[in-house]
Amino acid sequence: MSNKKIVTIGGGSGQFALLSGLRDLERIDITAIVSMVDSGGSTGRLRDELGVLPPGDILKCVLALSEDRTAAREILQKRFKENSKLSGHSVGNMLLTMLTQYTGDFAKGVEALGDILSARGKVLPVTTDKATLVAELTDGSRLYGEAAIDVPRGEVREKIQKTFLVPHHSDRIRVHPPVIEAIEMADYIIIGPGDLYTSIVPNLLVQKVAETIRRSDAQILFIVNVMTKFGETDNFTGKDFILNLESFINRKVDTAIFNSAVPQEDILREYKKQKASLVEVDMEDNWGGRKIIKEDILNSGDILRHDSQKLAEVIDLLIV
Repeated sequence: MSNKKIVTIGGGSGQFALLSGLRDLERIDITAIVSMVDSGGSTGRLRDELGVLPPGDILKCVLALSEDRTAAREILQKRFKENSKLSGHSVGNMLLTMLTQYTGDFAKGVEALGDILSARGKVLPVTTDKATLVAELTDGSRLYGEAAIDVPRGEVREKIQKTFLVPHHSDRIRVHPPVIEAIEMADYIIIGPGDLYTSIVPNLLVQKVAETIRRSDAQILFIVNVMTKFGETDNFTGKDFILNLESFINRKVDTAIFNSAVPQEDILREYKKQKASLVEVDMEDNWGGRKIIKEDILNSGDILRHDSQKLAEVIDLLIV
């Protein structure tokens, strides 16, 4: 039997957790499509100082798929400390930046990094055009840049009612062509986990991506976040996450995967201080033909994230 073609869409730590689990599954070919609007930390500095595309999320995905993930992370996620110009930059971000400049093309630099780390699968930037993510709030104000949207200031913030991409040097944001080919060939498209408006949606705003997903014959799996996030998904229920995602792709997801485990009360109290709460799922709700899976896919740490192995086991059962 031929391998099933799996396309993942997202960015940030959620994609790392997902890909770390998928990497060890058999009979699948993985293509990770990654958002290109990260503007914080070392990534943001490299984008501003050198004019390169943001390397951070791409690096995480390549590391997740690497043959020796533990050693690769230990080396490439170390940060420079002594050199004033390099201070705060990770080794991996600098390596990817150097490969991009050497090859003259960001996508080729990513491919070269994958070869160096023996990545099991492809990692594709959703676009190679530089852009800024903008969020328009319910009061009409706008936030510019992923970092500004991702980290709210103050105790109260209006809800996001619209997001869009502003190109830096062209009239539109063009999709990286292999992205469309991967979606068209996919048997399964896995969206999430990750911050809805800053990790997932930016991929769907790029020209032709959402349209190609809508026309695809692939099964769409949506991994819903464990927790809500202040400034993005305040008070969202499980159904809110699904309906908001579907508004961008104009089709129903086939399967939504939720976490069923309840974290310890002391951990939830800490998250409550950040105005975040556990995503609630009403299994008796009318899900309109969508398949709903609710399993313990939570990690065991104080930071509430998906467990890579548990997540992969659930997905493995769905791949037929």
